[in-house]
Amino acid sequence: MAIRQILKRSLSNERRSNEVPKGHLAVYVGENEKKRFVIPLSYLNHPSFQDLLCQAEEEFRYHHPMGGLTIPCSEDLFLDLTSRLSRK
Repeated sequence: MAIRQILKRSLSNERRSNEVPKGHLAVYVGENEKKRFVIPLSYLNHPSFQDLLCQAEEEFRYHHPMGGLTIPCSEDLFLDLTSRLSRK
């Protein structure tokens, strides 16, 4: 199984539960259709991820229509970034 598929499965909370494990954060990603991902809080400290957070702040301010942190980027870009972060 490719690393991308493994990450997609592990980052995406496809269970019907809205629970987020301790030390993690749910985010919504996508340009048109938003998809929910559960990521480790440690990603928030990485400069590349902080760039995404700045984009989210510029676009949404404090209004996040999905009810959680919405990141305005493509799913592919997000998966690429989180793939690199998970290897560190």
